[in-house]
Amino acid sequence: MKGSFDDITSDIRPVVVDFHAEWCQPCKMQAPILKQVAEELGEKIRVIKVDVDTNNDIAMRFGIRGVPTLMIFQKGEVKYKQAGVHSRSQLMDAIRKNLE
Repeated sequence: MKGSFDDITSDIRPVVVDFHAEWCQPCKMQAPILKQVAEELGEKIRVIKVDVDTNNDIAMRFGIRGVPTLMIFQKGEVKYKQAGVHSRSQLMDAIRKNLE
């Protein structure tokens, strides 16, 4: 992750944050779905990954208790937060609500 978390999540575009861990099998299932959605939406969104083991301070700040947890930020505000693996359609629905 380049730049500070707060700077990145202050973007005018929706920023999808994937809180994950290297040892987490469901997180590994989520990764290709995130990649597909990011490629599909291109510059309309930004996707970043935050490893909870190496960024524990950020995970604690947002009350991350399980991985994967996806959050969507826009202009620094939390617009969405949900733990668990998201299907492509679930993720697209959550993002679309913040693109309007």
